[in-house]
Amino acid sequence: MKKSFTIMVLWVLFASLTAIGSPALSSLPSAQATIYLDFDGYRVVSSSWNGGNVIDCQPSGMSDAQITEAFNRVSEDYRPFNVNITTDLNKFLTAPLNRRIRVIVTPTSAWYPGVGGVTYTGSFTWGDDTPCFVFCDRLGPNSPKMVAECCTHESGHSLSLSHQAKYDANCTLIATYNDGVGSGEIGWAPVMGNSYYKNVSRWANGPTPSGCKTSQDNLAIITASNGFTYRTDDYSDDPNVNPAPIAITNNAFSANGIISTTNDKDAFQLTLSQSSILHLDALPYSVGTNDEGSNLDIKVTLLDANKQVLRIYDPSLVLNVAVDTTLNSGIYYVMIDGTGNTNATEYASLGSYTISGTLSAAKVTPIRYVKLSGKVDKNKHNLDWNIISDEPIKSLSLEKSTDAVAFSQLTGVASNAKNFIYDPYSTADIFYRLKVTSVIGETVYSNVIALKSTENAQKLFTVSTLVHDEIFINASENYQYLLADISGRILAKGTHTAGVNKISMNNNPNGIYVMQIISQNERITKRIIKQ
Repeated sequence: MKKSFTIMVLWVLFASLTAIGSPALSSLPSAQATIYLDFDGYRVVSSSWNGGNVIDCQPSGMSDAQITEAFNRVSEDYRPFNVNITTDLNKFLTAPLNRRIRVIVTPTSAWYPGVGGVTYTGSFTWGDDTPCFVFCDRLGPNSPKMVAECCTHESGHSLSLSHQAKYDANCTLIATYNDGVGSGEIGWAPVMGNSYYKNVSRWANGPTPSGCKTSQDNLAIITASNGFTYRTDDYSDDPNVNPAPIAITNNAFSANGIISTTNDKDAFQLTLSQSSILHLDALPYSVGTNDEGSNLDIKVTLLDANKQVLRIYDPSLVLNVAVDTTLNSGIYYVMIDGTGNTNATEYASLGSYTISGTLSAAKVTPIRYVKLSGKVDKNKHNLDWNIISDEPIKSLSLEKSTDAVAFSQLTGVASNAKNFIYDPYSTADIFYRLKVTSVIGETVYSNVIALKSTENAQKLFTVSTLVHDEIFINASENYQYLLADISGRILAKGTHTAGVNKISMNNNPNGIYVMQIISQNERITKRIIKQ
């Protein structure tokens, strides 16, 4: 695909071809560090390239639209950094000698066969205007996508990056150029590998051809070795510290931002004067449909006024996020973050984005307030809640989740209940929310809280042994049960699935009962006392 060199040479470069006049584009004009994409042709005289013979590089022959798309793709690759991607020769000439590189995009390739481009590794800081080459006649030809991938790849070599390779589980080299994984919108490949055929091409932290245990951290190398680092953060990372207010005009809003580092998050504050139906789109920068050319996989977290998580939006098969929800009047916070997916980790999920949204009036629900809270006490999760409603409550259902996205019912509780104690069988975070339904059919969900057990769960079953109306059984696996009175007469039997289940004792008098529980892994007997 491409080739890089690590030797140092002295150059004498002469411009002899008249510029055709590519669109004058710059991604960050204020930056001193500069990567110049030269589509206009250039004469190169070098003692090392082409055996010292002159190379009259012809113009790329790409249209203005093709050049603009390639520029936009490369610009997005470098968006996190304080570096200017430009097609403007004047910007290149005024940049410091030891912080610039000319990338010559040309069909003049016969002098260097078999590759899509060529670069001297580390040449960005040499200070002698050593160029690198992208041979557009071999890339499509003139495919904006392939030319852009090669421009980023070759300029990456000039920033001291090596190739990213692919190995199998036994550390056997599969490919010198890692061609990535997946397909479609979230198909991924490292830009220093073979990224021509994947939509998402990012900087990577992975092995090189030197060995499967030789990891190359692209972001660290780029920002430590070339005289520039990340661009200035545009928004606060913390909703508690100066979140950016979202201005709403005619029930619509929009904002732009950049996720520039792996730890970067952008915090926005959204204030609603009335109950509203919110539609919000969080879109990564793209050059076409289906997030074409995007690098940023977006995650959106919606918080209430108390900074409690209401919901996390992180779809698995697309890079963008769509939010549709109904919110009461009040203050909310929207957090934008880069995330990973099944094909790529969160590393280098970076780039620019736009959030936009609309608000429409929502019918005021008779359930005006639902607040769930909880704490961990001796490995038990104590959940309690407060509900303000203009209509009687018909039912309450506690729901749990392992990812704060997909919830399932944990248990139903009495409509007048105020708390519930759960003995979890996992030490991982468990997310809870309360589903509240009124007698007129209105349903409202509470905020989401996360609790984590402090001890290793060992028991397979927890059974309430002192009861009034119901026996609660909390099980980590499916089971059968028998309930008998003290004389051995069977009163109830059945099969339950894992989770919280209840057995009514309303028709049984106060006294002592015996319950037997049988599962695949355990058989237990419990004495039940009804008061």
